Amino acid sequence: MADPSGFLKYTHRELPKRRPVPLRLRDWNEVYEDFDEETLRHQATRCMDCGIPFCHNGCPLGNLIPEWNDLVRRGRFRDAIERLHATNNFPDFTGRLCPAPCEPACVLGINQDPVTIKQIELEIIDRAFDEGWVEPVRPHCETGKTVAVVGSGPAGLAAAQQLTRAGHKVTVFERDDRIGGLLRYGIPEFKMEKRILDRRLEQMRAEGTEFRAGVNVGVDLTVEQLRADFDAVVLAGGATAARDLPIPGRDLDGIHQAMEYLPWGNRVQEGDDVLGPDGEPPITAKGKKVIIIGGGDTGADCLGTAHRQGAANIHQFEIMPRPPETRAESTPWPMYPLMYRVSSAHEEGGERVFSVNTEEFVGADGRVTALKAHEVTMRDGKFVKVEDSDFELEADLVLLAMGFVGPEQPGLLTDLGVKLTDRGNVARNDDFETSVPGVFVAGDMGRGQSLIVWAIAEGRAAAAGVDRHLMGASALPAPIKPTAAPIH
Repeated sequence: MADPSGFLKYTHRELPKRRPVPLRLRDWNEVYEDFDEETLRHQATRCMDCGIPFCHNGCPLGNLIPEWNDLVRRGRFRDAIERLHATNNFPDFTGRLCPAPCEPACVLGINQDPVTIKQIELEIIDRAFDEGWVEPVRPHCETGKTVAVVGSGPAGLAAAQQLTRAGHKVTVFERDDRIGGLLRYGIPEFKMEKRILDRRLEQMRAEGTEFRAGVNVGVDLTVEQLRADFDAVVLAGGATAARDLPIPGRDLDGIHQAMEYLPWGNRVQEGDDVLGPDGEPPITAKGKKVIIIGGGDTGADCLGTAHRQGAANIHQFEIMPRPPETRAESTPWPMYPLMYRVSSAHEEGGERVFSVNTEEFVGADGRVTALKAHEVTMRDGKFVKVEDSDFELEADLVLLAMGFVGPEQPGLLTDLGVKLTDRGNVARNDDFETSVPGVFVAGDMGRGQSLIVWAIAEGRAAAAGVDRHLMGASALPAPIKPTAAPIH
């Protein structure tokens, strides 16, 4: 039972401070300072243990938020991590990377600042690792069934851990040279240090999950071999086909997709031998005039990376208008609000430019030197050019961070023969099974580009479907049903 007057005692929402900008730009470490336990417990006390906890509905995992908030209030951190792990395999990932749709759904947020749910979650799991409470969970018995998980991002890892704990022999395949998918090479170190990922992988190996990196399923391992060697397959390869910008000058050097750029920064932090004679990776922002096209999280990741590499100046373009400072009327409580947000990367510098459309890249000697753009306004649901708003901006490096359009279809998906939705995602039934019996899909490959918390939820739900397929019944939790178009 929560403190019934807690939200009246502690009326202010508090979060850990970010390290000073000049200091954190000198390294790639996470940006937040430590959060003291007394303040944390005060923040947990603000939770009202609502009769109808809308935070549950805001969280795709159905996290038991009021329960572990009250346990933190009382200092019972070991009990809190048990309740947190009951619904979330990787709170150490979501506590750092999730945009926390639970918080704008918090009932306290109707007329006050919501509870700091995400930070409490993070402090619980980090405390648990520090105390040695996070241990391998071995299955009670082995089923003799084998499962291949293709892709080692959050959806694949969640599915693999659930299926391993159910007693199946699970092998995770990853085409990159290290396990982790987007967590490894897409998320910059300053948002999540890779030691956080590595300690989870160590736990999963101890539980019995096998990892095979550097294997491109469909090429290095044929579909025929895959189906012959495994009783079931989980496709968790993500939505890796990036949205492009096919305008004049797109073929100039110096224009890259975000996921062509970001992995180099992570490889440097991993200690890989990727630096050239100038001491820089193959794609770098050092000393360059950088333009990032795309105003979302990936664009912010590019922004923070470019800052740390020493860019001369940075502009970030967004075609949408600048959101309002507070919750937009179009997204009332408990919806995730449309509003202006400032990430740690935005705090570090750069100019954000809204309502702008790029129409041409300009170059010299085969390299980009500038781009031409104009302002836009929205009319009848369409972007319309604002007359006499044309401008040209110099650029040495242009990064396209406009999201992803779906999974890569040639190769694995084509060879398997799975049906696709109208949007190009893999179709699936209520058990996350594709049109090919014994082949399941989880995460962005079936859902489309989405959040890490949805990926973990889908991985857990797909694991329950696989377990039911193999054993006839399953005790694994299935927190969600597919939202993409089903198989027809």
